[in-house]
Amino acid sequence: MNQLARVSAAAIWKDSEMLECTSVLPEVPNTRTFTFQSPSGALFDFLPGQFLTLELPVPGGPVWRTFTISSSPSRPMSLTVTVKAQPGSIGARWMIDHLEPGMRIKAMGPAGLFSYMNHEAPKYLFISAGSGITPLMSMTTYLYDAGAEPDIVFINCAKRPSEIIFRERLEHMASRLPGIDLRWVIEEPDRYRPWTGYQGMFNQLMLGLMAPDYLDREVFCCGPEPFMQAVRDALAGLGFDMDRYHQESFQAPVETADQEAPFDDVVPEEDAMAEVVFAASGVTAQVPETETILGAARANGLNIPSGCTFGICGTCKTRKISGEVHMVHNGGISEDDIAEGYILACCSHPIGKVEVEI
Repeated sequence: MNQLARVSAAAIWKDSEMLECTSVLPEVPNTRTFTFQSPSGALFDFLPGQFLTLELPVPGGPVWRTFTISSSPSRPMSLTVTVKAQPGSIGARWMIDHLEPGMRIKAMGPAGLFSYMNHEAPKYLFISAGSGITPLMSMTTYLYDAGAEPDIVFINCAKRPSEIIFRERLEHMASRLPGIDLRWVIEEPDRYRPWTGYQGMFNQLMLGLMAPDYLDREVFCCGPEPFMQAVRDALAGLGFDMDRYHQESFQAPVETADQEAPFDDVVPEEDAMAEVVFAASGVTAQVPETETILGAARANGLNIPSGCTFGICGTCKTRKISGEVHMVHNGGISEDDIAEGYILACCSHPIGKVEVEI
């Protein structure tokens, strides 16, 4: 059987099969790209910009961490995640220090709605900072591989030029397709190496210079929450239609004092108790209504996989059999899933008696 026949006959990878690490590529300081393949030879099918949740066997017990897929579904024989270890990180640090070719890990996904394919437009503005470049790298590679010339202004902000992830690969694509317009912003230059591009913190003036037609573009943004807040403020202040702004983050959103529950929402009472029945485990827990389903499970020795713990990644999606919960998520579950009775355990508070499938 030739290579083309093998590819056409291959199955699509499902997360019931573990992933095998096949290579580890250093990118910039404290950053590695891990390439995975399916041991069975299955191909990978996902939307550019989606993420995976990996189960990592760190000392003290496994943890689940969510990483955007940095490769493109147009290259389906392998899948990559690019991981940057922040100070105090556990999962990313373990991957960089211990994950080697030949090792297998469990993964959940792909998942997520952050993809240009959900908001197709003639012109795009991709804005990122640090490792937030990964979903936009996936989207840009997919558009590059499509063969037609896209119209992308690609802005990435980094501490120094030597810390710009994927710089050489993006510059190669931009050299082949004029429709990929790269703009780097750095906070400070590398020592003994002159920098002639943009320097400082991203602001409205830079935006106007880099993408004068920003009002006509669909915007996708990824990075630390303070950075994305600055981007949102800059766009809103310039009259941008924020319905055309899309972002991805695996950090908890900043809460403001004026946030209130919907008028008809049932909210947990501070002094009220709830009963959570874990049907498959035969466990019943008495907990305050201010406790989450995930917290109740952990307190009773039950293991629900979880990643972000604030309703973004969707790792802890669980089916609710009966009862009512107060759930405030951040995009980690679809309206269709909610209609079918699913909840996110990390951000669902039981009201009265609740039975879940676990």
